[in-house]
Amino acid sequence: MAKCAICERAAHFGNAVSHSHRRSNKMWKANVKSVKVKVNGGAQKMYVCTSCLRSGLVERA
Repeated sequence: MAKCAICERAAHFGNAVSHSHRRSNKMWKANVKSVKVKVNGGAQKMYVCTSCLRSGLVERA
C-alpha cells in the first residue's frame, strides 16, 4: 500500500456498520499520487497525498 512520503498518511481501518448493525471490516485509502518532485536540485519520483500537493509542501519537478 502506498504511503505519503511527506506526512506519512496511509490507509486506515475500521468497521462498516449496516442498518441491522452487522459489522464488516472496511479500509479507507489515502488519496496518494505518484509525482515527480524537486529534491536537492534534481527530480525524484515520490508518493505524495493530494492534501500535501495542494498545500504547497511539495514542489513538482
